[in-house]
This record gives sequence, structure tokens and C-alpha cells, in this order.
Amino acid sequence: MRKGAEILADELALNGVDIVYHVPGESFLVALDALATRHPGIRSISCRHENGAAQMAEAHGKLTGRPGVAFVTRSPGATNAVNGVHTAFQDSSPMILIVGQVKRSILEREAFMSYDFRTMFAPMTKWVGQIDDPARIPEFVQRAWTTALSGRKGPVVLVVPEDVLEEMSDVAPSVRPAAPSHAGTPREEDLQQIFAMLADAKKPLVVVGGSDWSEAAREDIQRFATVHGLPVVTTFRRRDIIDHRLDCYVGEIGIGSNPALLAHIRETDFILMLNDALSDVNTIGAGYMEGFTLFSIPHPKQKVVHVMADHGDLNRVFQVDLALVADNDACARALAAYPASPRPEHREWCGKLRATLMEERVPQPCPGDIDLPGVMGWLRKRLPEDAIVTNGVGAYATWSQRYFPHYRLHTQLGPISGSMGYSLPAAISAKIAYPERVVVDFVGDGCFQMSSEELATAVQYGANIIIVLYNNGLYGTIRIHEENRLEGRANGTDLVNPDFLMLAKAYGAHGERVTKTEEFAPAFERCLAAGKPALIEMVIDPEAIHCRYSLSDLRARREARARERGA
Repeated sequence: MRKGAEILADELALNGVDIVYHVPGESFLVALDALATRHPGIRSISCRHENGAAQMAEAHGKLTGRPGVAFVTRSPGATNAVNGVHTAFQDSSPMILIVGQVKRSILEREAFMSYDFRTMFAPMTKWVGQIDDPARIPEFVQRAWTTALSGRKGPVVLVVPEDVLEEMSDVAPSVRPAAPSHAGTPREEDLQQIFAMLADAKKPLVVVGGSDWSEAAREDIQRFATVHGLPVVTTFRRRDIIDHRLDCYVGEIGIGSNPALLAHIRETDFILMLNDALSDVNTIGAGYMEGFTLFSIPHPKQKVVHVMADHGDLNRVFQVDLALVADNDACARALAAYPASPRPEHREWCGKLRATLMEERVPQPCPGDIDLPGVMGWLRKRLPEDAIVTNGVGAYATWSQRYFPHYRLHTQLGPISGSMGYSLPAAISAKIAYPERVVVDFVGDGCFQMSSEELATAVQYGANIIIVLYNNGLYGTIRIHEENRLEGRANGTDLVNPDFLMLAKAYGAHGERVTKTEEFAPAFERCLAAGKPALIEMVIDPEAIHCRYSLSDLRARREARARERGA
């Protein structure tokens, strides 16, 4: 006989859980106790906010390919965790959120902190299940793992009433871990069709993205592209899939992409899209946020092959020439093994796009006393290749997006979902999962303050990350929209910030403030040597709002448009 909490703890251990994130709540205390007493090797990380716990679990899933696990109590704990679940859904990250619920006897009575979580989480998860019988915990946990890891990966929510965790059951434990299903290998006729379209193409392009890339799949795709002389772009915030030193890598699509690259993509006549959706951010063709404009709807002018492990995103918006449900590893392996017939014009085309990328990387003048391209270049030389870099959401992220190349897989964590406050919890999660690796968090002043309380979590658990904070006193992305759409009228985007240096020290972290370029390198070295979490505040000129333009540039463009309208 075991309590429901003990059954749950045993099932989590069986499925390889080594870390759980949570904010403790009375509805699942017995589950935490069961984990501590029965499986002390599973680390329990007590966070400062449920959003932080959920984002840490999401980052764990994104980085490791195994479901990140978070426990939260009933509402408001569960409602606080919604943002992390939504991030996992849009970013295709495997995640299990376990929500403590009120006792079964008072369900449907609007009891204290109760809610219908199946309804609340349904639109942003792959499955929501409520376990009303402790004997069914093994069944639900196995299904949750299989669902999170099968097809397009994503989040699952399990709701467990408090008394289910207390109740005894003699149910037998599962005999083996959950076995997720996998899509198949492309058929020979599908491969023949792909390579026939490739042979006919003059300007082909390979697009790679999504989650759960293995080293083997990465090597296969890099070999396939190199042998055939094909240019490869990565999708938004998936820049670490391809080694940027390879001649086949030509850039990233999505928010803030290189306009010259987007112009080249419009010239293409064949697109091979692997393991990611033709989504809003992956089809931005002009402007700052004009999605679904890179290709024509519903029929792109290019021949398009779209391969995913799940049918849900195939032919959803764009009707393609060949839509394949296939496992990413199997597809990459099949493409790399297919007899090669490289064409010289493909290699020439690839070289043209590569030249565009190299021109894009040439450092441009940066307003203010801190040369951000120079800082990014120094960091790339100083950091080991396997250093993990996180970023949140904001125009500040364009500086690392443009000037910080990636060489190794699983070295970037950023939210496709557009979730501010993501980068600090993600960095903590990465450092806890891989304590031997350097982890650097790029974060804006507005973004940082949406999860800054988690710095206490980093200090408590010795997650010695380095936070590189851009302080320009603005919600920068929204100020850009104001400049473009409201003729520069600002409504709430100016920030009065705390003293970030004192805040870091108050939490027990090491703190540095940098106002000039030459101060950054020694400050960073001191952070590395500090033996504790560390924060570098970079005081940035508001003019350096984006890697492609300044505030003055935006105003000059607006004035030019006004003159044209007047004429």
C-alpha cells in the first residue's frame, strides 16, 4: 500500500526525473515530502514565483529534450504558471505541470483557490488530465510523458486533488518508463520527389528549426547541406542548430532578421522546411512584425517541402507541394545518405547568401559609450563553445542575435512565444542542469524586472550564472512601435529603474556596473571569478535601441514619410 503522493513520486523517478521546480503549496506538500524521502536524488528547487518555476521547467525541456517538471498549487499558483505553459506550447518544449487541486469533496463549489484547470489550460497544452483515483496515477503519468514527447513536443498538465495524494492504494508501479511514439522515415518515393525538385531548382534554401534536435540529426543536416552546396537558415531563436562557422549557414529568419537575407529568400524557387512550423514569426517578410508575408498565401510561388513529426502544422496556412510527417532524426539521416548530385549553381547561390551574412556581421557604429557589437565579439572569443546563452524578449536581444554566433547545439535558450521575464529563469534552469557550463543571461531592464526575484533562487541553489543587463531606461520594443505608429508619442515606455548593482548585492549576488566599453571585459572576468551568481549592469544610451537603427533614425524616417505625404 502506498499513498498517492508516493505513487506519483515513484512514477516520476521511473521516468528519469532528476529536478522538479516548484513554489510550495499546501495542496501538494505530501508529494514534495514523498520525493524527498523516497527519491532524495531528485533535486527540489523552490522558486520565488510560479511563473519562474514554470519557465525553468520549460527551459529544462527545451535544453535537454526531456520533460521539465514543475509543481504549483491551485489558483493562484496555477494561474501564475500559465505564461510558462504557453511558452512551452508555442516553443514545442516537453513539460509536465502538476497542479495541486482542492479535495474531491468540495469540487464544483467554488471552493477557496479552486478552479476548473482542465478548461483553463486546454487551449495551450497537448493534454490536461485530472487524477481522481490514486490507482490511476501510473496510467496518467505514463500518458502525460508519452503525450509530451510524441509528435510535436509540448506541455501536459496533470491536476491532482489534495486528498488523492493522501489516499492509499495497492496499485502496482509501472514496469518501465513511458515510451513516446515516433513518426516514421520518409518513403523512397518522397525522397525521390524532394531530390527531383532540388535538381530543378536554381536557388534552393533549407530551413531548420523546432525543438529536440539531436547531435546526429544536426551532423546529418550539416553534411547534407555541405555536400549539395545548399544555404541553410535557422528559424527564430533556433540559431544554435547549425554551426555558424560552416559556409552553408546564412542566417536566421524571424523578428529582427537581416533585410538583405529576406530579399534573397523571396528569390528562392525551392524551400525545404524541416522540423518547424511556417508560423507568424518564421514568415516575417518586411517591417518589424509583419508575419505571413515572406511567402504568398495560400500557395507560395516557390516549390515547398514541409517536414514535421506531427501533421498539425502541415498545410495549416501555406499549401505546400509535399507535406511529410516524419521523425526529424530519420529524415535528416535519409537526406544525408541519399546519393549526391551537387550542382555548381547551388554552391554559387549559397556563397551569395553567405556573403550577405558576413556583411551583416561587420560591426556597425553603436551610439553611446558602450560598443555593443564589440562587447558581443569579445564575449564570443572569451566564452567556451558550449557556453549557454539565454535571452528574453525585447529590442536589446537583437544585438546578440546579430553579433553573437553559435557553434554548438543547445547553446541558445530564448522564447519564441515572446515572453518577457524568460531569460533569468531559463539561465538558472540551464546552470542547474549543467553546472559545469558557463551560462550567460542577456536581459533588458524591463525584461529583468518581470522575474528578478528569481535571483534569490539562483543564490540559494548556487546557480552561478552571469547576467548581462542592458539598462536603457525603456521598454525598448514598444518604444519602437510608438515611434513608428504614434508619431513618437510615448505612453508608459519610460522606466524608472532601481539601482541594479545594489539590488544584486542585496540578493547576495556579485554586482558590477559598466558605463564604457573598456570596463566590460575586466568586469566580466570578476564575475567569472566571483563564485556566486553575478550581474553586470551595462548603462546603455537609449539611442542604441536596436542593432539596425537608433531612435534618431526612426524619427528621421518618420519625418521623411510625413514630407512625402505632404508632397
